[in-house]
Amino acid sequence: MSRPTGRVLTLLELLQSGGTRTVAELADRLGVDGRTVRRYVDQLIDLDVPVESVRGRYGGYRLAPGYRLPPLMLSDDEALAVLLGLAAGRRTGLTTAERTAGETAAAKIRRVLPKHLAHRLDTLLESLAFTDQPGESAAPDAGVLLTLADAVRHCRPVSLRYVDGGGRRSERTLHAYGIVAHSGRWYVTGTDPGIGADRTFRLDRITDARTLPGSFEAPVGPDPAQRVLTGFATAAYRHEVTVRIHGTVEQIRAHLPAGVARLTEYEPAAGEDRSSERWLRVDIRAERLDWLPPVLASIDRPFVIERPDELRHLVAALAERLASAARDPDDGEPKP
Repeated sequence: MSRPTGRVLTLLELLQSGGTRTVAELADRLGVDGRTVRRYVDQLIDLDVPVESVRGRYGGYRLAPGYRLPPLMLSDDEALAVLLGLAAGRRTGLTTAERTAGETAAAKIRRVLPKHLAHRLDTLLESLAFTDQPGESAAPDAGVLLTLADAVRHCRPVSLRYVDGGGRRSERTLHAYGIVAHSGRWYVTGTDPGIGADRTFRLDRITDARTLPGSFEAPVGPDPAQRVLTGFATAAYRHEVTVRIHGTVEQIRAHLPAGVARLTEYEPAAGEDRSSERWLRVDIRAERLDWLPPVLASIDRPFVIERPDELRHLVAALAERLASAARDPDDGEPKP
C-alpha cells in the first residue's frame, strides 16, 4: 500500500471515531500539511464517503451523522477488545436480544482478523475462565432497552407491560432514572407516579415499553445503581435480621455488600454503654439464614444478634462444631 493511500485510510479511521476533527489535528496525526489534508478529504468524497466540512473557529471535518460506513476498520487492539467484550458479555449473562446476535458479530470480526492475531485470540479464549456463570433469565429485548435509555436521558415517562415472577401481567407507568446491570441481569429503576414510590423492574420481564408525553424532574440523591442495591437490601424476605457489629464500614462491606445489607449508626439506649467504640447496626433480609453464621465469623469483629433467635441458635451450633474440630483427639481438650 502506497504511503498516500495509507494516509487516506488513516484519515478515514480518524473520522470514524466520531466528532469533528480540526485540520490542524488531522495534519499532525497524518504528518502532512493542511493543504494535503484537504486533498485527502477530496479523495474520500470522490469515493462517496460523506465527509462534511464544519466552518467556524472550531471547525474541521466530520462524517455525516447516521452514515453507516460499510468497511469497519479496527486496529488489532480494538478488534481484540471488542471480541473480549462480547465473550465477557455472554459469559456473565449481560447480553441484549438473542445470544446469536453476539455470536454472529464475534464470528464476523473473527473472520477478518490476521491469522496470527486470530490464533492468539483463540488461545486466550480457550484458557479464559469466569467465576460468575451466566444467569438463566432471558436477555432483555433490544427495543425495550433502547426505549428506556431514551426515556432516562430525556426524563420522559414510560409505559411498561410487565410480567412479575408469579406470571401476573400488568401495565405500569414509570419515571425512569437509570438502567443498571447487576449480577448478570438488567434492571430499570425509577418512581411509579401512581403510588409515589420507587420501583425497580427486571428488563427481561418487560414485554413492551412506550414513551409517554410530558417530562419529569430527576430526583437528587442516590444514583440508580445505589437505588437498585438499596431496593434489594430492603425487599420483603422470609427473615428480617438485625445485628450490631463493632467495626468500620469497609470491614463490614467487604463481606456484606450494599445489595445484601443496610448499615446505620447504632444509637445506644438509655443506660447502655456509650463508649467511644463504634458500633454499626446491620439490617439484612434473607430467605435463608444458614449462610449468615460463617459470614459473621469471617468479619472477625465483635457482634451482637438482636434478631431473630433462630440465627443465635445457628451461630451457637457453628461455634460448637468449630470448637469440636479444634479439640485434641488424645485428651479431648481444644488445641492451643
